Amino acid sequence: MAEREKPEERVTMEGAVCPVPLPHSERIVLGHGSGGKLMHDLIARSFLPPLDNPVLRAGNDAGVVLPTPDTQLAISTDSHVVWPLFFPGGDIGRLAICGTVNDLAAMGATPRYLTAGFILEEGLELEVLERVVASMQAAAEEAGVEVVAGDTKVVQRGKADGLYINTAGVGTQTPGMAINGAQAQPGDAVILTGTIGDHGIAVLSARGELGIQAQIESDVAPLNHMVAAMLEASEQIHVLRDPTRGGLASTLNEIAKQSQVGIVVQEDAIPVAAAVQSACELLGFDPLYVANEGKMVVIVAPQDANKVLEALRADRYGEGAVLIGEVVEEPKGRVLMKTVIGSHRVLDVLSGELLPRIC
Repeated sequence: MAEREKPEERVTMEGAVCPVPLPHSERIVLGHGSGGKLMHDLIARSFLPPLDNPVLRAGNDAGVVLPTPDTQLAISTDSHVVWPLFFPGGDIGRLAICGTVNDLAAMGATPRYLTAGFILEEGLELEVLERVVASMQAAAEEAGVEVVAGDTKVVQRGKADGLYINTAGVGTQTPGMAINGAQAQPGDAVILTGTIGDHGIAVLSARGELGIQAQIESDVAPLNHMVAAMLEASEQIHVLRDPTRGGLASTLNEIAKQSQVGIVVQEDAIPVAAAVQSACELLGFDPLYVANEGKMVVIVAPQDANKVLEALRADRYGEGAVLIGEVVEEPKGRVLMKTVIGSHRVLDVLSGELLPRIC
């Protein structure tokens, strides 16, 4: 192996020599799990080259495969490391089921079967585990899916923060269906199904580290029935995506890059609960980058926007749905926000981690 080049050195005023910071860390940092630029760079560098194939390369919430000419399957997997395990509005068990169900639903698939793998820490109370599993069962029942396989591993005390869960899911699609991040078209309407930032701030408040006392509940929910109602109302839905890690802004950037279009959203159209807005202002966060676990971005042909909004508002998880913007030709791969004063602000992808361990 060739010897690594030494970083350029610079001299301080005192004459001491120190290295110029390298642009990329050679070790994993929290930001690599953020849903932002660091995570995408890690995937492009370390995962895609050795594992590359057309399904994985598409970069969607689930991979779509055709095992037979008459069968189209969506397959997804997710790992859940949220801390604390229980938070207002949910827990790691409900999160595990809903996260995978929603990834399948975002491909227009009907979720069918899940697997669950548990990493348990030595010393975890059985009562805690049983509460988590009961919550998973309730969420699976609500979504109409079954957990059909599982695995359990135990690690030493202090190695897993109590409990981690990995889930995988399989859903069925109508053959030929093409709802994914590369399908947005200029002129399409951009719809958001409700307020943003609820989940991330709810988890942060449950940690009790920053003195947040706001009454905010996570929005974690299975959205597959809501998506099914939308698909019944319109055959012109082009993109569905749940804005989890990295929040709404990162999700819109992913879609813009996949479809090679621009997206323009209206600042005053994006709903944020007053308590979430106040908490973000206190902490210096932008709610556009805070995670959600029960919301969906919907990109649909403009002539069907009202039909989709009507279908969404008839569902309890979509009753706050609003039109927030449109897809445009330029700038390709970029997202702009029209502010309340009429100017335009670029919504970029965060480089690192805003709120770690929230899903």
